[in-house]
Amino acid sequence: MAPGRGPRGAEAAAVEIKDGRENQIWYLKISKLALAFAIIHSKPPGKSSKEYTEHLAKTISEQDFGWKRKVEVLEAEVLRLRQELLLNRICPRFCLENRKPGTSAETLLNRESINPTNYSSQLEDSGCDVSNDSAFDSLGIASDFHQSEHNVEVPPLNLCHSSKEQSLTAPVQFLQHLLEIRKLSEGGILQADFSELENDSFTICNSVSQLLDGLTVFYNSPKFPVSNFLTEAVCVLVSLITDTKLSNHVLKKCFKKLEEFKKNLIQIILRNSSVNRFQALHSVSQTLILLGRNNILRNSLISLLLSEVRQFAEQLLQTHQVQSVYDITQYENIFPLCMILEQLLQNKTEESNVSSSDYEGEEKIKFLKNLDQIILHLSDEFPLFSLYLWRVSVLLNSAQMQID
Repeated sequence: MAPGRGPRGAEAAAVEIKDGRENQIWYLKISKLALAFAIIHSKPPGKSSKEYTEHLAKTISEQDFGWKRKVEVLEAEVLRLRQELLLNRICPRFCLENRKPGTSAETLLNRESINPTNYSSQLEDSGCDVSNDSAFDSLGIASDFHQSEHNVEVPPLNLCHSSKEQSLTAPVQFLQHLLEIRKLSEGGILQADFSELENDSFTICNSVSQLLDGLTVFYNSPKFPVSNFLTEAVCVLVSLITDTKLSNHVLKKCFKKLEEFKKNLIQIILRNSSVNRFQALHSVSQTLILLGRNNILRNSLISLLLSEVRQFAEQLLQTHQVQSVYDITQYENIFPLCMILEQLLQNKTEESNVSSSDYEGEEKIKFLKNLDQIILHLSDEFPLFSLYLWRVSVLLNSAQMQID
């Protein structure tokens, strides 16, 4: 038998490993003891060992925070450079032109149709031609978003924003540039290769993730009046997911993040207990409705809403049957979800391209199961909520009849 291969060799190896671990533990204890003695001997007069230790720990922590901040700055710069590189790959001409501020993409399209040779001096800043005049209410959310999916526009980037919004600058500007290139290429002014988005999933995913995270932070603790920059951020998001050429790339790379964003917004509505919460809830509700303009996101959003409304109805029924006290705040917060659900279903049933697969889901079956009994038991005590349940069930059934 080869040396070290038998039982004795295995035992010797185990003993060696054990001794090594014991040595490591011993050295660690000695190091801690030596550090303690060093702190005691080096502490300045007038300070106890505990106070001096806390001072050293705080100093080291601040140094670590400084390094973390430097890393964050470098990571942001790397992302910005990757964004520029990706834009250059998609459309080199867009990045190389001498672009003048104050000229909109729509103006470029009009001027190009009159004098195509002057285009090189007329490419402009980051914004896509959009006006906020009537598209947004005081919350900065679209109150009546009737443009077609091809004509959803983006306002120009406003760089005057608070430090809280600073992290949104790079992703919003990058995505605005994508939308601008898309619009100019559609008008025949630029040649763009959007297949490059497939080759750099990190940049597009990171940019969309930062945008969604920033909006989530705002909706968790909104401040009014809403800044124009946050209005623009919502506009960019809606334009991105409704653009026929860009939305497929975004959904393919960022679907999970968008799903997480929708779930977060729903929970923000349900959990909000502030006295003056209704303005904020309306803001979140309008954003969810705008996300529902994308068919894929709308289907999953309807399923999420059906699940939340069904669970609340079942809990309310149980509370009512045992004559227990129900949470009035939670009851009030369920109505925005009901209104969102009703509007999404209404929009869906009005479309001519409703497919059977859209409505064949587990959540629909669960929602309609025993719904008549729930409405019957709740209608006297909770007539408004029961009415919403009935209206949602009518929309679900009417969609099914259209399919049949």
